[in-house]
Amino acid sequence: MKTKLALGIAALGMVLASVPAIAHHSFAAEFDSNKPIKLTGSVTKIEWMNPHAYFYIDVKDASGKVTNWGLEMGSPNGLMRQGWTRNSMKIGDEVTVEGSAAPVT
Repeated sequence: MKTKLALGIAALGMVLASVPAIAHHSFAAEFDSNKPIKLTGSVTKIEWMNPHAYFYIDVKDASGKVTNWGLEMGSPNGLMRQGWTRNSMKIGDEVTVEGSAAPVT
């Protein structure tokens, strides 16, 4: 009887461990929805890893000064479910990004 109970608990533990976490942080904890931004620039780096994919772009302002921006996307698994691959964006690609800025501290 103890063996069946132990196996049942182990099986339940494996099932619960396989359920993905809902979210490990909220959008509002990291970004300010009242600060929309739109950036256009050239991709300089791509980090396709968990828990989030990141990419970096060089953006020129009106005076010609270049600033490198870091941008966060969803998880690689979530991106792949939406049709993205590691090769969807390449270094040197010109991209336009619309999103929300992180609060400046």
